Amino acid sequence: MADLLNLKEWVAVLGQLLMFALAAPMLVAWVKRVKCVLQNRKGPSLLQPYRDLSKLLKKEVRVAHTASPLFRATPYLVFSAVLVAASTVPLLQVHLPTTALADVIVLVGFLALARFFLALAGMDVGTAFGGMGASREMLISALAEPAMLMAIFTLTMSAHSTNLSSVIQHVLDTGLLLRPSLLFALLALLLVAIAETGRIPVDNPATHLELTMVHEAMILEYSGRHLALMEWAAQIKLLLYGVLISNVFFPWGIAETATAPALAIGALAILAKLVTLGMVLAVSETLVAKMRLFRVPAFLNLAFLLGLLGMLSYVILETSL
Repeated sequence: MADLLNLKEWVAVLGQLLMFALAAPMLVAWVKRVKCVLQNRKGPSLLQPYRDLSKLLKKEVRVAHTASPLFRATPYLVFSAVLVAASTVPLLQVHLPTTALADVIVLVGFLALARFFLALAGMDVGTAFGGMGASREMLISALAEPAMLMAIFTLTMSAHSTNLSSVIQHVLDTGLLLRPSLLFALLALLLVAIAETGRIPVDNPATHLELTMVHEAMILEYSGRHLALMEWAAQIKLLLYGVLISNVFFPWGIAETATAPALAIGALAILAKLVTLGMVLAVSETLVAKMRLFRVPAFLNLAFLLGLLGMLSYVILETSL
């Protein structure tokens, strides 16, 4: 019976990974569609990202003569690292075997591992664009990771655990309360998510201008299935941050038991949250222009300051109650 239970649990984990991989392109398509509606343009179909990935997977891979084996292996490493990071974030239910073993520090570590190999691949071929994009990516990550950890530590201090399942369960148990610490942590994590996923105003995923691109500069030399894996990993990363923000700060509706009705309610809840979050992202990208690169440190310093204010407000206000 124990073996059967473990098998069922790991089937649930694999099902979550499959849902992350299949739903990620849909979230990107939804954001694009809402932006087109706001700009009075006819938007693409919600299935267009799937068509693009299918077309890239069927194309021949072309590799530069100066590329090393690391360049060829990086798409698989990046995709695997992002997918494993997604397995640590509860999607439909609170408790999973991977969420019991991995915490938020592991999540940040896997995302940093993917970024490390992505930057190496950008510099591997020796092009000017790749090196430029890698240096910019490292600058952004060096400022974004401390801000993210500060926001997460604010949450983990209240839950007394760095485990995401424990944090979500703590928020569910305490109910909806007005907490300045959670508000500051939410704002900090939103700014970090914008920077980490390469969205406006930090980066623009729809441009290839050499003076503005960051992520696109590192994958310019990729083609075929390698480019498909890179694009797919970026889409999963966007969904990962969306699920993280939705289920940690607004966990209502997530299944606490692995029953069919609870999982169905959890699926509807996370769908509604992601639809709302995608609309908010589309509106913000429509109203806000791309900022210049030298202003990005100030943007991320604001995120770190918000996370620090969240921690201080918890220590000063909530621990004394």
